[in-house]
Amino acid sequence: MGATLFLARRLALSSGGKKSSPAVRVAIAAVALSLIVMMWAIAIVTGFKDEISRKVTGFNSHIVLTPEQQDQADAATPYLTLTPTLSSILSDIPYITDASLQASIPAIFKTQGDFKGIYLKSLTGTCLQDFIASSIEEGHMPDYAIDSCRNEVVISRKAADQLGLKPGSRIDTYFMTDAVRVRPLIVAGIFNSHFDSFDDSFAYASLPLIQEMGNLSASQGTSLAITVSDFRNIDEYSSDLQHALLSAYSEQQIYRLYRVTSATRSGAAYFQWLSLLDMNVAVVLALMTVVACVTLVSGMLILMVDKIRFIALMSALGATRRQISRIFMLMAARIAIYGMLIGDVVGLSLLFIQRHTHFLPLDPDSYYIDFVPVEISIPAILLLNAAVLAVIWIVLIIPSRFAGRAAPARTLATE
Repeated sequence: MGATLFLARRLALSSGGKKSSPAVRVAIAAVALSLIVMMWAIAIVTGFKDEISRKVTGFNSHIVLTPEQQDQADAATPYLTLTPTLSSILSDIPYITDASLQASIPAIFKTQGDFKGIYLKSLTGTCLQDFIASSIEEGHMPDYAIDSCRNEVVISRKAADQLGLKPGSRIDTYFMTDAVRVRPLIVAGIFNSHFDSFDDSFAYASLPLIQEMGNLSASQGTSLAITVSDFRNIDEYSSDLQHALLSAYSEQQIYRLYRVTSATRSGAAYFQWLSLLDMNVAVVLALMTVVACVTLVSGMLILMVDKIRFIALMSALGATRRQISRIFMLMAARIAIYGMLIGDVVGLSLLFIQRHTHFLPLDPDSYYIDFVPVEISIPAILLLNAAVLAVIWIVLIIPSRFAGRAAPARTLATE
């Protein structure tokens, strides 16, 4: 192994030792390009999944708890009451990191020239607050802990354009409850999530304002937004929470049943769409691996033809076919490693640039995002490099068998 490694390292990948042959350069470029494409495919799909999941959970939270209506008594009290017992049950569950009361109420925004029906939703819950704050295009997020901000509202870009509103605009709001109530509100901020179905339906205000307009007490709302510690286990957590609430109901700790809805269920259409992307990534990885392997095999065969005198000379000196094959496998591995290093440097550089500048745009009407999202995962990139190198090494075993079959006497006699 020492002699073959030494020869493989000292043997030039060129004719005359001055410049690499076109086949070697093409092989290096193919490996680099293939690795860049594979790296970007993984980064884009991972980023796309994270971004869409963030939007879906931003609007719906990880888990939403709503009251179950089974009879007329439940229908008479359609609101959720955050009782001390319910609060204690939720606080005792280790994977729940936040449980915030939410309330929503139908309303109509009225300006001098137009009006729009909307659901006014309380801006509570960790997921919703973080998401709306990251989607603000104009204005600011109101601080509802301050009384002076109580009548401020955050509306979508679509609603603002339709009604001709901007930050600081006053808007008359009609709350549709048992009796129509009117309250002038101030537009504090304008957000744009690119989710038209949500942007067209919701605006956000303070929880006390909605509770007041809906005749609710401070402990009442329409739902409970729950954030869990690990989104990947959300289905398991949802099932466990539903079981815990059923047990509490059967033991008469709580007085009514609750429905537990996870984000993967409420946004099932989006997550099913995202799951289809995995097949696309698998196809890209397979095709790029084939391209890299084919070009490397071609380059290796051309390199063997170019080094035919070296093969004959080594055979004449007593080198075995296995030793000669190993020399050319190590030479081909050098080509692959050169290409992988170039691919890693270029691919990661472009990923970092895209992550910070978003120079590659997307059509938000089709993809719900106005830029190509990327997620850089160093463990995934290292695993990709290791897998590509392993596949290339296995594929190179076949052409390496042809090395060492040159007849020394005939080859050297022709020189």
